[in-house]
Amino acid sequence: MTFAEKLKKAMHDLGLNQAQVVGMTGCSKGSVCQYLSGRNTPPEDKQRAMAVSLGLDPGYFIQTDPLAEMARRGCYIPELQVKDAAKLMRRACTTIEDGLKQGVYPWGYAVLLRSGKYRYFINARRFAEHEMVEVPPDMVV
Repeated sequence: MTFAEKLKKAMHDLGLNQAQVVGMTGCSKGSVCQYLSGRNTPPEDKQRAMAVSLGLDPGYFIQTDPLAEMARRGCYIPELQVKDAAKLMRRACTTIEDGLKQGVYPWGYAVLLRSGKYRYFINARRFAEHEMVEVPPDMVV
């Protein structure tokens, strides 16, 4: 996400308008307008200061794509739930489950447990790359 997109999202999530952002951050109206349009991006130190002024994590605007960052650090494999994959693909959950059971998707699989139920695994990064969709960070488990 670009700085402009992150700023718009933060404003939406916090219920702020442009004038309130100007007042809270101390940036000029013209600067905020340029930031929102994507014509200009402030330096990292200014981005950190703006994030703190808005009550956000100091690295909010600087953070990279969480899926790429997690994979780079090797922390764990970012996972996607069946319901979220179905939503992103505009398919029924049962369609996704059946495909995982049959092994037709390159980004996930199903494991039959002793109880007779299935456990599904979907690699969020592979899913995003293969299906060419952006997986929202709040969907990543």
